[in-house]
Amino acid sequence: MSETKNTPFLEVKDLRVEYFTKEQVVHAVNGVSFTLEKGTTLGLVGETGAGKTSICKSILRILPDVGARIPSGEIRLEGQDLLKISEKEMRAVRGQKIAMIFQDPMTALNPVQRVGDQIAEVVSLHMKGTKEDFKKRAEEMLEMVNIPKQRYVEYPHQFSGGMKQRVVIAIALACNPELLLADEPTTALDVTIQAQVLKLIGELRDRLGTSMILVTHDMGIVATYCDTVAVTYAGSIVEYGTKEQIFDHPTHPYTIGLFGAIPNMNVDEEWLHAIEGLPPDPSHLPTGCAFHPRCPYATEDCAKEGFVKPVTTPDGHTCVCCHIDEVLKGEK
Repeated sequence: MSETKNTPFLEVKDLRVEYFTKEQVVHAVNGVSFTLEKGTTLGLVGETGAGKTSICKSILRILPDVGARIPSGEIRLEGQDLLKISEKEMRAVRGQKIAMIFQDPMTALNPVQRVGDQIAEVVSLHMKGTKEDFKKRAEEMLEMVNIPKQRYVEYPHQFSGGMKQRVVIAIALACNPELLLADEPTTALDVTIQAQVLKLIGELRDRLGTSMILVTHDMGIVATYCDTVAVTYAGSIVEYGTKEQIFDHPTHPYTIGLFGAIPNMNVDEEWLHAIEGLPPDPSHLPTGCAFHPRCPYATEDCAKEGFVKPVTTPDGHTCVCCHIDEVLKGEK
């Protein structure tokens, strides 16, 4: 279905993801909703275990066949619900319309296959041409991520961590996807290489006009590369708005806690302001607001089912909290 003026490029509605065994059910994603406009970047921010990767894998429909399910929700790409199309139709979407950069390049690449062949394989699945055409495209992609095309014949173990990640980026972008899912693409890299890889992703995104969902823990990365931000906690989005709204007027106590944990070079402080407690067990989530056991503003009402609902803040973004007036006043 073609995109219309009133249809967002990507729309996720009430998405729920569960992982299950005979003994328990893990509620990884709990009613997540957001939109992504063409050519923009959404930052998914939150602690480990907040459901960010599960959201991305759901969009690409690569959750495990056994032990995982999506009990409800819609994922619409240009109006088409990806959860309702066949696996054959979805294979045409992966790589061509949607691609993903995975966290760990060490496990994302086949160790016994030449890196160039791994890029060419993706191209052959989605584009028409000869083997020479596919090889030429793979060489072009290597050059695009600043790897000499002569290294086409080498294997992953002959590359550094940063260069492996560049190969993964080349694979993801080989067919000019419309949507790029970048799942913490610099986690396994040192700081210098992180900056190079992020700069490369940003340049390629701008050159190709690709929309992007960027999963990260780093607010500095969000500030540099994202247009909108979704702050996730325990599988839910607790605050959602433009980058300027979230950075200038953080409203949810969890978001404020995240910003408070960032070192301020202009203030002489002995200790960082950590958020007390730990994220909840996703197999036994608290009733009501999942953040209430750690929240300094929490009341008995916060533990009630259905009491805490999304509200619009004074500057127009969304916050899932019933105490925003107290939060904004700084009262506890």
